[in-house]
Amino acid sequence: MPKLLLIVAGEASGDHHGARLLRELRNQVPGLIVYGLGGERMREQGVELVADVSAISVIGLAEVARVLPEARKIFKTLVARVKVDPPDVAVLIDFPEFNLRLAPALRKLGVKVVYYVSPQVWAWRRGRVKSMARSIDRMLVLFPFEEVFYRGRLEVSHVGHPLVDEVPIRPQVWDSGSEPGPIRIVLLPGSRSSEVKRLLPVLLETAQRLEKDRPDMKVTLIEAATLDSKEADRMIGDSGLEVERVAEADRFDAIASAHLALCASGTATLEVGLLRTPMIVVYRVGLFSYWLGRMIVKVPFISLVNLVLGRAVVPELIQKEAEARKIGAEALDILNNSARRETMRSALGELRPALGTSGASARAASEVAVFLGGGAV
Repeated sequence: MPKLLLIVAGEASGDHHGARLLRELRNQVPGLIVYGLGGERMREQGVELVADVSAISVIGLAEVARVLPEARKIFKTLVARVKVDPPDVAVLIDFPEFNLRLAPALRKLGVKVVYYVSPQVWAWRRGRVKSMARSIDRMLVLFPFEEVFYRGRLEVSHVGHPLVDEVPIRPQVWDSGSEPGPIRIVLLPGSRSSEVKRLLPVLLETAQRLEKDRPDMKVTLIEAATLDSKEADRMIGDSGLEVERVAEADRFDAIASAHLALCASGTATLEVGLLRTPMIVVYRVGLFSYWLGRMIVKVPFISLVNLVLGRAVVPELIQKEAEARKIGAEALDILNNSARRETMRSALGELRPALGTSGASARAASEVAVFLGGGAV
């Protein structure tokens, strides 16, 4: 009998992780049937989507509250489907506001749960680990420090980060040590509509300011697959800038050829870092979400680059600091200060080995295959 898998991913990065995992898993478990929650990349891998995650993908605690009715509806739909078609195992990818509620519901229905890409419980609300241990059969983590955190608390395996394979090793524009041609600035405002609405106008205003000092500047926008093109058209039109727009699939060339990236906090910071492009990380959420987060989040940095490297390698401009004047000042200093820039790029060279060895998705798939009866313990 073919094996049946439930997979649940939230937001664009989860959809990416899920698609990579499934590509490898199908090689190990032929005839696998998959249904669940995700996006276009998982659909391309043959997942029957019970719902599309774009309806409930937001950033910020207050913003999550606004999509709760739709999230509850999708939750009930998934649970109802599980009762009709019980999976051999469920893979829940990140998305803690949803998946940490789904895991206990699945456990009550007798479904084994593998959690892939740890929620950031090491940063806030660590007490959740006890309840997680009761409903999660194995946690698959991307970062070595996460394995250390979970060890002795629940079953955990460090599989490494898939971006080590996905992000190529290639020349970066600063490798020549000079500024060949115009200065190129790449904008990465995020993948969720809520963060794009907050950040893209600020990043475009920053580019306007930089253009006064560097009139030869070229601006590139990386368009996430989830970006609302009409909304982006309006924002770019309001800015009066000439902006080259690059599809997400072609982002690595654009990032590597940029002198500086202005990047939303998230997985994209790792992609930029792996390409060794200097960057400024920006982060903005609703005021209530920010103040609530300040009370409960216990980590020194918001960017994954700085967290993985354990020090402030790239500047982080948060909330009211994430405004065009301050971002622009940081940008000019990085562009004009070769010592600062090369110190940053040298530190970013440490990122690839820090994220682990090649084959992360295959290792994760092997862990899931064990639960499907298709792999060795």
